[in-house]
Amino acid sequence: MASLLETIDSARDLKRLNSTQLEALAAEIREFLIQNLSRTGGHLGPNLGVVELSIALHYVFNTPADKITMDVSHQAYIHKLLTGRRSQFATIRQPGGLNGFMLRTESDHDAYGAGHAGTALSAALGMAVARDLNGADNHVIAVAGDAAFTNGISFEALNNIAEQTKRMIVVLNDNEWSIDRNVGAIAGYFHRIVTNEHYKHLHDSAARLLQRLGGKTALNVARKAEEAAKGLLWPSMLFEEFGLTYYGPIDGHNIPLLIETFKFLKTENKPVLLHVLTQKGKGYQPALDKQKKFHGLGPYDPETGETKPAGQVTYSEVFANTLVQLANTDDKVVAITAAMPNGTALDLFRPHHPKRYFDVGIAEEHAVIFAAGMATQGFKPVCAIYSTFLQRAFDPIVHDVCLQKLPVVFCMDRAGLSGDDGPTHHGLFDISYLRGIPEIVLMAPKDEDELADMMRTALTLPGPSAIRYPRGVVEGVVRKPLPALLPIGKAEVLSGGSTAEVAILGLGPMSTLARELGARLEADGFSAAVINPRFVKPLDTDLIRRYAEQSAIFVTFEDHALMGGFGSAVLDALAEMNLSVPVVRIGWPDQFIEHGKVDQLRKLHGLSVDAALEQLRPLLAEHRAAHPAEPVDSGSGRDRQLRHRIAG
Repeated sequence: MASLLETIDSARDLKRLNSTQLEALAAEIREFLIQNLSRTGGHLGPNLGVVELSIALHYVFNTPADKITMDVSHQAYIHKLLTGRRSQFATIRQPGGLNGFMLRTESDHDAYGAGHAGTALSAALGMAVARDLNGADNHVIAVAGDAAFTNGISFEALNNIAEQTKRMIVVLNDNEWSIDRNVGAIAGYFHRIVTNEHYKHLHDSAARLLQRLGGKTALNVARKAEEAAKGLLWPSMLFEEFGLTYYGPIDGHNIPLLIETFKFLKTENKPVLLHVLTQKGKGYQPALDKQKKFHGLGPYDPETGETKPAGQVTYSEVFANTLVQLANTDDKVVAITAAMPNGTALDLFRPHHPKRYFDVGIAEEHAVIFAAGMATQGFKPVCAIYSTFLQRAFDPIVHDVCLQKLPVVFCMDRAGLSGDDGPTHHGLFDISYLRGIPEIVLMAPKDEDELADMMRTALTLPGPSAIRYPRGVVEGVVRKPLPALLPIGKAEVLSGGSTAEVAILGLGPMSTLARELGARLEADGFSAAVINPRFVKPLDTDLIRRYAEQSAIFVTFEDHALMGGFGSAVLDALAEMNLSVPVVRIGWPDQFIEHGKVDQLRKLHGLSVDAALEQLRPLLAEHRAAHPAEPVDSGSGRDRQLRHRIAG
């Protein structure tokens, strides 16, 4: 006998189920998620928390005509299941499979693509205003977690909703968590609402009455009860001041209550906000016990929730442990994160220096300006923010930090490809958006030991600096007991001399590919120099000039978009010096890179030694044709072998 979930190929099928069947469907979906994501990994905890909410939304509303936006949209897995993508679900976050977030090109039901926080309300308002201008009557619903309200964009949208549209539904999904537990006044505000005993009693009474009577009558009674409670507790509710009629909080796991509430809210010709309480990880004890871990994770044992230990240290952990070491000897060092203590590993720093650790919530712009303010008072702020999220704070980096030459250190985790999370999370643009800013020093370590050196170096600089390093495990080199100071703007020659035919510059951990290319060229009889650039800005122009005057060809490797990236910086430097040298650039093409395994995506898009050799062959052939006197062991027949290899 088929399960209920197997009979749901669209939301139309969902609407045929009765209340008992909907409850059974919710249980099936939870089990389906637990089993499937144990193989692929994904955002398990957030999705377990919105099963009933997602069912109720699709039971009452009709996508794609009705528009549902989800903040971040990592909690859209149930939405995907209920809109015809169940048979593809095993491919989620896999190469060529379903995306882990909403994606407009994936389905008409995905009204708005997302991956960063704070966008749902603004996008929904844009849709609502467009609907009004078109004279349409569809519904627009924005689903945003409580953590999203620590993001300034959400409040910018709230400031405009009542002025711009007469009909829109905002669902505040309150579970007290983003990735880590939420912080700040907004989180405290929501907590006071839901924990006040008097308010809770009135809310529970209203919910029971709604279940008995149903429809608008009960909602009106609930509304009056809540107004009375608010009058006792707060003269004016936050959302009411923004012009949204506030309902709730209600149980976000009570399907009949959610359905009746949404049916009522469909009739309201005014902007409304429904506050629902959910439990992140509901129905799976490991996800309840370890909320941070199960926000987003790789494959795990579905019975125990245990993941296979990596057995290796990550760049994030090296960063955090080094920061502890540096802060131990300098009481001006402070650490700042934007709701990502676990992702950046600053949760390892917090126990050692709790008074010098600051989590500002999902508020990257504020984090950067906050750091600038601290820097004016003699502190040395270290902002640990993912490369993709630091994009959101570009103007404060320019205006508040670099223009004022303030010593803020930006440690950009997840620089480069972020694999399974896809284009919203790849850190492929930070070089291009930072290297054009005056005053900043931009670095990329080849390994974990050099990351520590760069952190110490950055904290000695009188102005701003940024360090980009990848997601994942480190290279495994032996680290020095104490980080060293690096000479600013000076590269490191790893192998080869200044008269090499090919100068290979591998930025950051891409030095591994540079070494491999150098070894293969040497084996084929070409001299090669392998260089660790260390600095993107200032670039080591002395070294570039030296090799340009002696070498035939440059090769650059970078885990970054080619457009405006490190290779572009090398080309700019050569042009400024009026030096004409062929440059083979290996990096990501001028397109948004899909989700998938890093090795597979690199192979697909030509980030490999083989791809570099393919581009080098005609250049090497030209070089040897122009320089026939290059030393070759003709007695052994090696010259014939070389000519054969160059030809391909």
